[in-house]
Amino acid sequence: MNMWSNREALLEKVRAQMHDKRYQHTLGVAASAKQLAERFGADPEKAELAGFLHDYCKCWPVEKMLEILIRHDMPTELLEGEKELWHAFAAAIVIQTELGVTDTEILQAVRYHTTGRAGMSMLEKVVCVADYIEPNRNYPGVEEIRTLAQHDLDAALAHALGGTIRFLIEKQKTVYPLTLIAYNDLVSQKGRAGGFNG
Repeated sequence: MNMWSNREALLEKVRAQMHDKRYQHTLGVAASAKQLAERFGADPEKAELAGFLHDYCKCWPVEKMLEILIRHDMPTELLEGEKELWHAFAAAIVIQTELGVTDTEILQAVRYHTTGRAGMSMLEKVVCVADYIEPNRNYPGVEEIRTLAQHDLDAALAHALGGTIRFLIEKQKTVYPLTLIAYNDLVSQKGRAGGFNG
């Protein structure tokens, strides 16, 4: 892909946006996404690139992200919801307008890596799960998601999203509608197909 023609320059741009711990996480997501893509049939190069770019705006001030989201007419429910979600939507805009990434699959994978959505592509699922299981991640339940991701990507993603939903409910925080829709979509598909293979 031509956007990889100057890989080092791209990685330097990514690194300049974040502190070292976030950059190490980014490298972990890129490597995990590439592995998952190879395992489940997504494009490994696109997966790795989306992994590198997924948190491009994560360390930006919320005011800067909000300005971008308003300028691009993002939904009110996003703007009024948890600020934790803003970086994904902002990054999808910024990597297109500032870095020239035009591949729709990559942009969608970056945009929905925190929320999920109904009808996720294989690349979107790969990047989302990679964000949960990259080697630097350490939280209750991560090993179960890693195990599921060895053989059933949908089961891994449903488990991960379910954990996020539970966590938000326990903290009495709002659950972004797309996340509930994504979880329901995965579970209903598997119900029709006879359940998860986990």
